[in-house]
Amino acid sequence: MRIFTLEELLAFDGRSGPAYIAFEGRVYDVSGSFLWRDGRHQAGHSAGSDLTEDIKKAPHGAELLERFPVVGVLAEGGSADG
Repeated sequence: MRIFTLEELLAFDGRSGPAYIAFEGRVYDVSGSFLWRDGRHQAGHSAGSDLTEDIKKAPHGAELLERFPVVGVLAEGGSADG
């Protein structure tokens, strides 16, 4: 399993390639979702970032991420939580 730093995750912003997001230390490929066109979701969230805190506040639960493949993990200390 690939280990991503936050800096490496930024490269996967969905603009010209895959769209990856992180949640609670796992990195998900959300490229297949029409809701993540061009690396943006609901005009408020960007791919290539750790969305742990944002998803905790979302109107939907984190269970929606189960639809997407896990492509890696964030490096120790690589999450917004520290």
